[in-house]
Amino acid sequence: MTSLFKRSRRWLATAVVLFTSLHASAATLVLGGKNFTEQYVLTEITSQYLRAKGYTIDARTGLGSTLLRSAQENGQVDITWEYTGTAAIVYNKITEKLDPKTMYERVKALDAKRGLVWLDASPLNNTYALGLPQQEARQTGIRTISQLAVKIAAEPNKKHVFAMDAEFANRPDGLKPLEAAYGMHFSRAETRQMDPGLVYTALHNNQVSIGLIYTTDGRVKGFDIVPLEDDRHYFPAYNATPVVRKTTLDQNPQLAKQLNALSDSLNNDVMLEMNKQVDIDGKSVREVAAEFLRTHKLP
Repeated sequence: MTSLFKRSRRWLATAVVLFTSLHASAATLVLGGKNFTEQYVLTEITSQYLRAKGYTIDARTGLGSTLLRSAQENGQVDITWEYTGTAAIVYNKITEKLDPKTMYERVKALDAKRGLVWLDASPLNNTYALGLPQQEARQTGIRTISQLAVKIAAEPNKKHVFAMDAEFANRPDGLKPLEAAYGMHFSRAETRQMDPGLVYTALHNNQVSIGLIYTTDGRVKGFDIVPLEDDRHYFPAYNATPVVRKTTLDQNPQLAKQLNALSDSLNNDVMLEMNKQVDIDGKSVREVAAEFLRTHKLP
């Protein structure tokens, strides 16, 4: 009887260990990130923050947008930082012009049917912009795209070279409708198609007059590029937002509140500086994320 009791206790202890191990594995949250600097930073901040809150995090970074989206829809990824414009235009094929709030509400409603919950959108808006070299912006005083259009119209004999990636130059919601929206025109000789990263270098070296940039790219700050205000709201909003599987939120009651607090702490100035520290200053993503969490007291 004693031997049987001991064996039973050993079996029970083994079962408890096995169950605990399985439970821990099942409770691991898979955090997915895309393959550019801002996403590496956002994923690392989220990973460090949630681990400090007691979550077990499996971070998987360097993924393409469509691959990451598919993984989350299939239940392989629990949490991502997604952009409203990407969800609207790329995933849901929305072609109509939507203001930022309407766009957010539209993608939120569409994804709710797929079991994906859009939490609070951050003020961080990584959208397109037209950028000028700092010297050009200082000399002309131009701060909006409308002002740029007026200047171009007033100088018909001057060549205004506009650098952009090939996709923007040729897609139906790219260069041509931008020209129409602002009443300006660039001849074929005035457009330069190049790798997106080279646009920043060309602006920095004053090799082009205008460049298509992303508003929170670290090189905007590192290379003293001046983004122009899109005063006619041509470019769609790309507000970074935590998107979480509904089943994950149901199993983790505090997670939505925690991620919303993190989302609220992000904006373009904060993200610009962090991206610059990685891309220009050579700091590690881990170091930059840790510094952010030290200086932002999140609940």
